[in-house]
Amino acid sequence: MIVAREAVFSGEREAQRKLTVAGAGGRTMATSKPRILPWLVSQLDHGQLEGVAWVNESRTRFRIPWKHGLRQDAQQEDFGIFQAWAEATGAYTPGKDKPDLPTWKRNFRSALNRKEGVRLAVDQSKDPHDPHKIYEFVTPGFGDFSQWDTSPETSGRGSTSDIQEDILDELLGNMALAPLPDGPSGLTVAPEPCPQLLLSPRSDNPVPCSNLGAPENPLRQLLVPEEAWEFEVTAFYRGRQVFQQTISRPGVLRLVGPEVGDKTLPGWPITLPDPGVSLTDRGVMGYVRRVLHCLGGGLALWRAGQQLWAQRLGHSHTYWAVGEELLPDSGHGPDGEVPKDKEGSVFDLGPFVADLITFIEGSGRSPRYTLWFCVGESWPQDQPWIKRLVMVKVVPTCLRALLDMARLGGASSLENTVDLHISNSQPLSLTSDQYKAYLQDLVEDMDFQVTGEA
Repeated sequence: MIVAREAVFSGEREAQRKLTVAGAGGRTMATSKPRILPWLVSQLDHGQLEGVAWVNESRTRFRIPWKHGLRQDAQQEDFGIFQAWAEATGAYTPGKDKPDLPTWKRNFRSALNRKEGVRLAVDQSKDPHDPHKIYEFVTPGFGDFSQWDTSPETSGRGSTSDIQEDILDELLGNMALAPLPDGPSGLTVAPEPCPQLLLSPRSDNPVPCSNLGAPENPLRQLLVPEEAWEFEVTAFYRGRQVFQQTISRPGVLRLVGPEVGDKTLPGWPITLPDPGVSLTDRGVMGYVRRVLHCLGGGLALWRAGQQLWAQRLGHSHTYWAVGEELLPDSGHGPDGEVPKDKEGSVFDLGPFVADLITFIEGSGRSPRYTLWFCVGESWPQDQPWIKRLVMVKVVPTCLRALLDMARLGGASSLENTVDLHISNSQPLSLTSDQYKAYLQDLVEDMDFQVTGEA
């Protein structure tokens, strides 16, 4: 490894001749964009960035701080290397551009992972006291940095975990930072998602999911497209519970009336019962039947990435709100109306997880996760919700489990078990510190920035 180090640094002198370091984020004078390896070695040698340092005498291994942005002890210095690289490449100009810590970190890691002569040696990013990663130079024989930076790039595919991390970051980055203007792919024309393939949004080549392996962070299973969330669906006619079913299927769920409409529509139908089974008032029964009939193709609900989407396929107008599990909040208006001609987002996992972390830290209320739908009538604002003809409650049980886990908290040495209630998931035994770290990691992967400018 000493030979590799000296071979590398034989070219560093020439690289350094062209490189002018202006503070932490210096730009080259000879090129419009610096090369990651000579730039990084320069930062390591100067030692001006907090926590960025060589870890062995031969200078073949180096450490990079890898703290999550939502940690209470997070400081600006903890992200210095990522900001410096963003400034050096022109991706960020202080005072002009909006700070974006998750993107800085992802871009830095991607640039480093693409170099075949560098590998991740130790991953301590989950260490509650000193989160960091250690990289090392592993390929001897390169004469200078020009050879390092023109060598074939691996696109971060040096290991299974790298493949998984890059695919997830690519998927979530597109989802959170550049959403399609009309939401996810059209409900009525898109085929059912293939359970065997995961398509990279920037590539037409399918990547077999079996090659991804289990996510390093078990909570990332919540975002894997092939993982079906479990939903507890409860229906009320005039405040009386008439139906409850727990269902876990991939793709679209469609809430339909007893007279199932177009059976060619995609998705799994959930049939609400005829009101004659549970109601005695003939007038109310007639009104409820009319609402159910007008459901037509149904009220569709499905997950895409970190969001839940809904669309009505019939004539019954439907209003929705996120409320408590025991009852909807009728003290204010609905959060929105489910659109008919396009998809509408009704829930975002990012804010929920961020609020959950705040709740764990004791500085916020418990986050809400229950979707309430008022079908065929206006939202019961300032009125008893039990007077509405048809109300439907949808509970993603994985979110209920996450909140239950947070409430069980306590001492960091205490282990608790949580079942995510999604397909292929196994019960997890986590300490409170592990659980919080995984939640912070999940927020970071979703690129949902809640610190500073949200």
